Amino acid sequence: MKNSNSKSLRLIITLIIIGGSFFAGFYTASNRVPEVVKVDELVNKKYEGDLNGKVDFEPFWKAWNAINEKYVASTSTLPDAQEKVWGAIAGLADSLNDPYTVFFPPVESEMFESDISGNFEGVGMEIGVRDNVLTVVAPLKNTPAAKAGIKAGDSILEIDGKASVSMPVDEAVKLIRGERGIPVVLTIGREGEDEVLKIKIIRDVIDIPVIDTELTDKGVFVIRLYSFTGTAPRLFRDALDEFTKSGTDKLVLDLRGNPGGFLEVAVDIASWFLPSGKVVVTEDFGRDTEDRVYRSRGYDIFTDALKMVILIDGGSASASEILAGALKEHGKAVLVGEKTFGKGSVQELVKITPETSLKLTVARWLTPNGMSISESKLAPDYEVKMTREDYQAGKDLQMDKAVEVLLDYDEMVKNKNL
Repeated sequence: MKNSNSKSLRLIITLIIIGGSFFAGFYTASNRVPEVVKVDELVNKKYEGDLNGKVDFEPFWKAWNAINEKYVASTSTLPDAQEKVWGAIAGLADSLNDPYTVFFPPVESEMFESDISGNFEGVGMEIGVRDNVLTVVAPLKNTPAAKAGIKAGDSILEIDGKASVSMPVDEAVKLIRGERGIPVVLTIGREGEDEVLKIKIIRDVIDIPVIDTELTDKGVFVIRLYSFTGTAPRLFRDALDEFTKSGTDKLVLDLRGNPGGFLEVAVDIASWFLPSGKVVVTEDFGRDTEDRVYRSRGYDIFTDALKMVILIDGGSASASEILAGALKEHGKAVLVGEKTFGKGSVQELVKITPETSLKLTVARWLTPNGMSISESKLAPDYEVKMTREDYQAGKDLQMDKAVEVLLDYDEMVKNKNL
């Protein structure tokens, strides 16, 4: 990750509805502000592109002039010329059909930059897009969303009665987010439910959980990691200290419902289990740009005696997938649970003007073996599905399977050829 002097951050590429977002795979570009060119200087201007030859802007200006000359506002206020430019850029970004490439006009840009600086007000869940449908990646632990019954994988069909089909993520964020104490009603589609659900959530200040630990009565040490925040490396190191002093060699790292966080945190945590120089993740920028490879720092404090299971599900995304994929492919851990979300792209925040910005997908993440996280997701070695009845009964079949694997680790790993 670039240092603070370059004003660059790598964060997760999804928007967390908490007023303050933490993102892996996202960074702010240098303060490059393009020169503003007057409209009349651009009429019929052609762009000499390297890939597609000449692009004629004449149709754009014909549409621009037709709107100026003939459009009559009915129920809406006529936008000024600059607002129409913002709309044109937003349409250009939308033409890429990438839910994570978004243009932010002045107000939205200010809100987004406030998000990544650390304000925490909202409902406490992360959303993304799956099959063109707004989908809950994961509700954060002990947040209004989790307490109201929101679950990873829920489809968001309406927000306060407004249809959200094909709605951009940033627009959904603005509708769901709001002041503490003010309710928002989500219409939810959930697998296994015959009818849609109406779930009312009271917005609040969000206290993002990071980590907790437990030594079970069966001698299995459990580290539950809820997010990859800036404090996670120190807290994870403390958790590992507890683990090494517990007297057991059996470890469960629970990444279920973990939407991710800082990319560098995933690399740091992986470094406790991998020798120096081992690939953790690769950023593939495509075209002629050289890949960026992130490697283990080689803390590597554990011997082959370590028995490790990582729990994953549809709410495990981004940095969670990077960490689980690296430890799985290097033979350090067995995966138990369900397929992950598949959040594997990188965004750069490009300043278009001092007041506006474009969040643009610039790369994709590849596991050490070269698998695209976005395209393939991570599949568990042992698939264990959880039903609504299991949740209501307080059963955790996935944790039960993880313990079973650890108690007969050598035999089960051998039988699976892992």
